[in-house]
Amino acid sequence: MTTINRLLVANRGEIARRVFRTCRDLGIETVAVHSDADAGMPFVLDADSAIRLPGNTPAETYLRADLILNAARAAGCDAIHPGYGFLSENADFARAVAEAGLVWIGPAPDSIERMGSKIESKKLMEAAGVPVLGNFTPDTARDGDLPLLVKASAGGGGRGMRVVTRLEDLAGEVAKASAEAESAFGDGTVFVEPYVQRGRHVEVQVVGDGSDAVVFGTRDCSLQRRHQKVVEEAPAPGLSDATRTAIHEAARAAATSVGYIGAGTVEFLYDPEKESFYFLEMNTRLQVEHPVTEAIYGVDLVELQIAVAEGRGLPEVPEPRGHAIEVRLYAENPATDYSPQTGTLLDFDIAHEVEFTGFGSATSGVRLDSGFGPGDEVGTFYDAMLAKVIAWAPTREQAARVLARRLETAAIHGLVTNRDQLVFSLQDADFLAGNLATSFYDDHPDLLQQQQSDDLAPFIGAVALAEHRRLTARVQNRIPAGFRNVVSQPQVTRFEVAGEEVAVEWFGGREGYRLAGPDSDRPVTVVEASPDLVVIDRGGSTTRHRVRIQGDVVLVDSPYRGATLRIVPRFVDPASQVAEGSLLAPMPGSVITVSAAVGDVVQKGQPILVMEAMKMQHTIAAPYDGTVTELSASAGQQVEAGTVLAVVEPTEPLASAEGAEA
Repeated sequence: MTTINRLLVANRGEIARRVFRTCRDLGIETVAVHSDADAGMPFVLDADSAIRLPGNTPAETYLRADLILNAARAAGCDAIHPGYGFLSENADFARAVAEAGLVWIGPAPDSIERMGSKIESKKLMEAAGVPVLGNFTPDTARDGDLPLLVKASAGGGGRGMRVVTRLEDLAGEVAKASAEAESAFGDGTVFVEPYVQRGRHVEVQVVGDGSDAVVFGTRDCSLQRRHQKVVEEAPAPGLSDATRTAIHEAARAAATSVGYIGAGTVEFLYDPEKESFYFLEMNTRLQVEHPVTEAIYGVDLVELQIAVAEGRGLPEVPEPRGHAIEVRLYAENPATDYSPQTGTLLDFDIAHEVEFTGFGSATSGVRLDSGFGPGDEVGTFYDAMLAKVIAWAPTREQAARVLARRLETAAIHGLVTNRDQLVFSLQDADFLAGNLATSFYDDHPDLLQQQQSDDLAPFIGAVALAEHRRLTARVQNRIPAGFRNVVSQPQVTRFEVAGEEVAVEWFGGREGYRLAGPDSDRPVTVVEASPDLVVIDRGGSTTRHRVRIQGDVVLVDSPYRGATLRIVPRFVDPASQVAEGSLLAPMPGSVITVSAAVGDVVQKGQPILVMEAMKMQHTIAAPYDGTVTELSASAGQQVEAGTVLAVVEPTEPLASAEGAEA
């Protein structure tokens, strides 16, 4: 039996913090590795010691097996945990870890190889009698086979995946998927299979010891965007006892067929109409969504991974209890094709009972697995996930309600996130009825809308800002804000809220603050005012509002949804204006290809160039028919958000002269 005393996590963010938490509970010393961009991130601070990996990109850092092994040797580690993503399913890395005399917290390299290729694993499962979907190529596919799904053979997370509805698009989509897979996983191999439009993604958690495997139930991960999961739950709702038993047995057979060691997940495509399921792949690592399984079974899957690696054998599987739902909170804008968002998290506070581990004897509660905190910078080098928020309750409906409310009242400022989409999803009638499908968001486009902020948030921000300016004034700071001997007109405070300018009209003075202008008749009374707290009475209902003033930004939190208010300067720098028809970079990233030239006549929707950010490719297209008059972007160029990439002069005059953000 092996004893692990010092463990290195070859990963970053919330999964590194998650593993460190269990190691602390077990008395195991922890070592982090980090890129230059991650030097100040919470996971680095959580570890007992940390070693720098020079560079920023994954290829320079977290995908460098040699650097990670050198770090483990230098730190005197006796084990490496790979987390998920990066090198977690790299058989050569697992083999190198073992050859270095270190304990690999994961399956044997042979198991990773046999299950790591989606093409080869499908053949293996077909031989074992597990139903699988057929394979196609651009040459063999026919119109009757549509729609088709292009998938990366290595890796996961929705990268290297494309849905094809027209046969003439297949070859091009295969090429794009291959390029994306090569960039994300270092392997551009892809394959093509039928796309089941109303199918559900149902998976099974297994833990093996090389000779046997136990099953920790099902999860449903059908709510996906860009083929990447965003809402997961356990157990998978609506399965008959017969289906649940059959899918458990199929997963156990998959694990034992390759002598699986440690925690793994067998994924299936479930057809609810036929009550049939098809093998998709086996993830030979811990899954992002593992907390929902931990919540209902009361186990620590990281602890079980370590126990198996130490040779302690398989555990007894307890009876599941209640229901758990997890959401992935991303720095992205669902309304603009899920474009990644970068910048500083001005505030990040989600109420929760536990972090990174289970719920114990609680009757309900929320767990937070987060890789970021207030003040942290969200960059372009890595995945845009900020945190996982998990709710457990006795019933599915209760878990959804608790989770939705915690998200609604969370203080999240500085970046656009998918919070609103998650809340609307958890409150959606079809979701609550268990009508799930991987096409859920395509079927519910209304869930892309942004929830409106508290309409009084700008007034609350103006009051707090006025108090702040009064108290920090060098003279006359005892005079009430807005005081005038003879009042001739209201004070006006201008904010930018969600991209739109809002003018707040108000009166101050000895009688306190009150609304002016169009809202002057509203029954709103300011009961208490300070730079960090404003209490208002809304026609008999009193609410308290936490406020933070950070430079030119005012953060307001409210029971009715807070807001980030950016103070509009009185004078605008002319250099910040852009020409009509300018195509702006929607986020920081690199230009991959340029498919137009100055002088080209282009049609609306025609691709001009392709950018890559956060491992995803984004096409910048012409916003209307016109002519390319400027093209400053070039392949390989790194650009910041808002950079003018090209200018398209419209064929027909436009109604406005605003820049066109792609």
